[in-house]
Amino acid sequence: MSEKKFPISKERLEEIIKVFPTPFHIYDEKAIRQNMRRLCKAFSWAPQFREHFAVKATPNPTIISMLREEGAGTDCSSLAELFISEEAGVKGERIMLTSNDTPADEFQKARELGAIINLDDISHIDYLEKHAGLPDCLCFRYNPGRLIKGNDIIGQPEEAKYGLTREQLFEAYRITLDKGVRRFGLHTMVISNELHADSFINTARLMFHLAVELKDKLGIKLEFVDLGGGVGIPYRTEEEPVDLEYVGEGVHKAYQEIIEPAGLGSMAIALELGRAITGPYGWLVSTVLHEKKTYKDYIGLDSCMANLMRPAMYGAYHHITIMGKENDPCEHVYDVTGSLCENNDKFAIDRALPKIDIGDRLVIHDTGAHGHAMGFNYNGKLRSAELLLCEDGSVKLIRRAETLDDYFATLHFEPKVLK
Repeated sequence: MSEKKFPISKERLEEIIKVFPTPFHIYDEKAIRQNMRRLCKAFSWAPQFREHFAVKATPNPTIISMLREEGAGTDCSSLAELFISEEAGVKGERIMLTSNDTPADEFQKARELGAIINLDDISHIDYLEKHAGLPDCLCFRYNPGRLIKGNDIIGQPEEAKYGLTREQLFEAYRITLDKGVRRFGLHTMVISNELHADSFINTARLMFHLAVELKDKLGIKLEFVDLGGGVGIPYRTEEEPVDLEYVGEGVHKAYQEIIEPAGLGSMAIALELGRAITGPYGWLVSTVLHEKKTYKDYIGLDSCMANLMRPAMYGAYHHITIMGKENDPCEHVYDVTGSLCENNDKFAIDRALPKIDIGDRLVIHDTGAHGHAMGFNYNGKLRSAELLLCEDGSVKLIRRAETLDDYFATLHFEPKVLK
């Protein structure tokens, strides 16, 4: 079982709302730092351990800088994420660009920063060389197809747009060896929000055997194997969190069994966790605006799927707390909705909750990753602020809420004034 706690009292929350009106996302600095330290400790056995935090999960430079202080680098998949890494003080090969249908300017910025480039397709070798030049260290993303089973979020590997086949992988290393590249990494990422710890250990074993085969067939001694991300979090109270210590020890045993006897004992281990680092330590705070009673009972919030897309996009569950009513019986069934002109704009469907009154503050849990980051402006909705609950208990603004001026700032339009 996982307990859903909000680290701010009702009284303190009301003080915060006087300064920063709802809706907003708020993150717990202390908990995020402690979680990052826990991950590093679980893999402290490795000759070198790298956590390239997946910037897409929480693309705020304050969060990225905070994680950098705890030893994390970044995994980027866009030009903006590369700039965020740079501004947050992440440097050189602590940055990885994981290529995905990548334009030239992203490769060029990655080369400027000295980042590791992780290629997603064999055809990208020539494209990268032409537009940015080949880097000192090159990595390839492996798609194992049916060797590994995916899940509902990321799909089955053989149907994914990501990565090289086994045959393409070996050819890609041969091509780049011939072009003079001598430093290499290997990467895979085939699953998302997975709660079964053994799946990550099995992936490590598969990748370690592949690393040995690359050494035997091509003479390549990989500098690192990146086992990707995909470690899930328990969105539901009945779910158990992934035991990072168990995963770390399982990967360690596989390393001792497969990597060390092959003479690759200096090879680094990398991960690119995002959700598992920040996800449980962020919350969307909203205010109840309306209650509607028709064929069902609806609770309308001042936030919508523009603030949290996951329930509408994936049918994802997010736990909801009614501030001040945490211990009240859940005797009422509601659909909790936003104001977007889409019928799937619902944070919860047929959810048993305590009686909700207009003006109540609702806290939606586990939005610290893929929450604010997935926001959008459909219907002219404006993205909310992001706040940080600092270790000393203070709260600071780390992204202001969008305004109508922001929304209209990119338009080129001269209105026709009727005379």
